[in-house]
Amino acid sequence: MRRFDLRRGAVSAIALLACLAVEAPAVAAPTVNLALLDRVTWGVNASSAAAMAALGPDRYVERQLQASPRDRLPPQAQAQVDALRITQEPMVNLVVDIDQQGKAANALTDPDQKKAAQQAYQQTMSDLAKQAMTRSLLRALYSPDQLLEQTTWFWMNHFSVHQYKSNIRVMIGDYEENAIRAHALGRFRDLLSATLHHPVMLRYLDNDQNAVGHINENYAREIMELHTMGVGSGYTQKDVEELARILTGVGVNQTSTPPKVKPQLQDQYVHAGLFEFNPNRHDYGDKVFLGHVIKGRGLAEVDEALDILAREPATARHVSRQLATYFVADDPAPALVERMASTFRRTDGDIAAVLRTMFASPEFKASLHGKFKDPAHYVVSAVRLAYDDKVVLNVAPMQGWLGRMAEPLYGRETPDGYPLGEAAWSGPGGMATRFEIARQIGSGSAGLFKADGPQPQERPAFPLIANALYFNGLSQTLTERTRGVLDQATSPQDWNTLFLSSPEFMRR
Repeated sequence: MRRFDLRRGAVSAIALLACLAVEAPAVAAPTVNLALLDRVTWGVNASSAAAMAALGPDRYVERQLQASPRDRLPPQAQAQVDALRITQEPMVNLVVDIDQQGKAANALTDPDQKKAAQQAYQQTMSDLAKQAMTRSLLRALYSPDQLLEQTTWFWMNHFSVHQYKSNIRVMIGDYEENAIRAHALGRFRDLLSATLHHPVMLRYLDNDQNAVGHINENYAREIMELHTMGVGSGYTQKDVEELARILTGVGVNQTSTPPKVKPQLQDQYVHAGLFEFNPNRHDYGDKVFLGHVIKGRGLAEVDEALDILAREPATARHVSRQLATYFVADDPAPALVERMASTFRRTDGDIAAVLRTMFASPEFKASLHGKFKDPAHYVVSAVRLAYDDKVVLNVAPMQGWLGRMAEPLYGRETPDGYPLGEAAWSGPGGMATRFEIARQIGSGSAGLFKADGPQPQERPAFPLIANALYFNGLSQTLTERTRGVLDQATSPQDWNTLFLSSPEFMRR
């Protein structure tokens, strides 16, 4: 087979990228730092490179830090998001409707009918979770606010929940949208409070079972161990117990019927959406939490405890270290973590300010192109590079790939979230799966453009990775050995597969 001439096939793509450059030929375009772009975004592609070229690296990053949680997707992607049931119907309505479906299924007496109805009930919940995955992946692929989408994924992992517990599948999209994404670049205290008030978290960590006389410490322990201060930060088992007492009565009510509350406690009762504070279930005794005396007075105790936790120096260090592990290095330098923690304390937990300190650091700049991509970054970056702004019609293959690589969205069974380091993802099995994914994407046979429907038809879309972005930038990041391997490709399909399998593409 004759050797494929990559350069001849890329002439039109080079001309196209030239048209995307700043329309002022007399003025030099700002530098595009591809390594920086790869770290700040879900993966380099031509459109993100053009956006950085228009602004310059510093202004591009600053604009990313100032992004607000709104949708600014390409029309085809936005249309897919807008058509989702989770977009059109409030979470409370979904929960009530599907709860009724489950009760009706359980009430059937015919065994076969009951089994079929229960399976339909489970499938409805799974479909809603898949809709949340679809929205998340479309935003990761096409949102110009790439840092917002990256931090949303980070916080979803930090405040991790497992979709298959109870009816969390029905609510997971709202949790991501309104508890996490709405605060992903805001204040940590607001983010912490939003997760605490969401029924997904309360149900996942059993605080809906936490009541005076029947204490459940699960959520209190994970708030301190995972969400705020971190293991070994100085809190005691007694602090966990006292926080659990503070959290008694904080739970979920997905009915329209309030509980019968003692007359003297009526003004303490709170029911907002599915969140409920039931004073009948609350321990009104005084508590001593992290050295602070908290008077027993109801839901206000929770706010006081969150204020204490959010302002603990240990929380600033733990959260800063987690962010640095995600964005900088598997074992970030203690000096960097301390500078980030100092910004956290000085700004009262301003997440964007902490990230700004991190991005400006010499440690961050020295780390570029050194972080091994976890499965989510590998999959999303491969599709972004292969198809740029050509909107995929079906993200189900991406969901399947993440499942095969043991990082499905909302699929971590334990509350510690997926590991952020290379060792968890670079084993032989995971790498073999990546090579297979690279082949599917590189050959255009992944099914990403097969629209849903009774008779789905593939709309051909072949990726051209050897384009202007490659020849003008990405090729310069490759070793001679990798370039030599690419030169052996005998077809565009082979070349794409080899590039997406290269050691350089595995890192960001």
